[in-house]
Amino acid sequence: MPQAIPGGWRKAAGRDCLTAEIAEMSKPSVKKMEKEGESRKYPLNQIYFYLTEGCNLRCRHCWIAPKYQGKGNSYPALDLDLFRSIIDQAKPLGLTGVKLTGGEPLLHPQINEILEYIQTEDLCLTLETNGVLCTPELAEKMAACKNPFVSVSLDGADAGTHEWVRGVAGCFDEAMKGVRSLVDVGFRPQIIMSVMRHNKDQMEQIVRLAESMGAGSVKFNVVQPTARGEKLHESGEALNIEELVELGRWVDDTLSTKTNMNIYHSHPMAFRPLGKMFGENGDGCSVCGVLGILGVLADGSYALCGIGETVPDLVFGHAATDPLEEVWNNTSVLLELREGLPHRLHGICSDCLMKEICLGSCIAQNYYKTKSMWAPYWFCEEARKRGLFPEARMFQEGIIRDGRNYDMVQAPKVVRVKSGSA
Repeated sequence: MPQAIPGGWRKAAGRDCLTAEIAEMSKPSVKKMEKEGESRKYPLNQIYFYLTEGCNLRCRHCWIAPKYQGKGNSYPALDLDLFRSIIDQAKPLGLTGVKLTGGEPLLHPQINEILEYIQTEDLCLTLETNGVLCTPELAEKMAACKNPFVSVSLDGADAGTHEWVRGVAGCFDEAMKGVRSLVDVGFRPQIIMSVMRHNKDQMEQIVRLAESMGAGSVKFNVVQPTARGEKLHESGEALNIEELVELGRWVDDTLSTKTNMNIYHSHPMAFRPLGKMFGENGDGCSVCGVLGILGVLADGSYALCGIGETVPDLVFGHAATDPLEEVWNNTSVLLELREGLPHRLHGICSDCLMKEICLGSCIAQNYYKTKSMWAPYWFCEEARKRGLFPEARMFQEGIIRDGRNYDMVQAPKVVRVKSGSA
């Protein structure tokens, strides 16, 4: 049976405090700074394939903003032979899984062959879809892959709300059929809702809908100020920082207690109760695997991730001409990230106790907004300006940075360390 293990979610045991295990996570970058010249290997764990330039929906919040592909028109999709070549080159570099996204991955004209190749190569599959094109036959092919995890976007508990967000009439019923097709072959898919002013009052209804359909979890996404999402922020349709902080608190403290289903929220981990992440029944924390992933765009270009669709600076070459080993091991942006995260982060990210795990939350978003890889995450920086960033998650006077001289004390929601040289 398919295993509903979302890619990118890390779970660690512990109590409602930062344990020695979390301190241990900080040590590699410290050692790297202290032992100059020491080489560290970075396996290419996962490739994000943005399979299509087009999408069959017109979502008003999309951070990639693909072209609308309706009946009678089409846009480029990743060449199948190129896809296979990339996989073949990536496996010696450590590849264990792929994520298929878009655009809309199920819109790819050879999606059956792509899924078959993933199965043949024994790679773990993560797939993000709007569900409209998810037939029973495709669901079976996904289920045949190793440890498959599928998420389906539902941005409203009724057709009117969902289709207002997604921009195409009839897509709600088709998405519901897609979810049922997945459940029928043994999946417990994740339902993803991007929260904005228009649909925020339906969050609990989405949880109830997901429960009734046999989904395994619900994830609420913050709308990012990128591409179309930037326009939502400018228009006021995206929630402001005060609303976002309060909403995250409500999800953790109230909504998650009303269901046995796993509920995730994409607000930064600095705002979450530590027990919710690292306690005995904690659900882990959402962290970007930026140091172990690479994006492949629909035209075959290598990029940091899908941000390459809107930020050419973060495109690193092309799969038809540039050997993947060379791109992964010698691209200046990737090398700079490996050397600089997290100690070169600026602003609130520099001052945050969680930076060794969080790594600035989303480097792509930070760069889009500021043209700096070391810029702080917009959510956290805005929260600090408004006095909303949790003081218990910030370095205080007498607390040592960069992981030196850790003396972990099991006090709730704070790390205490001995005084010493910074």
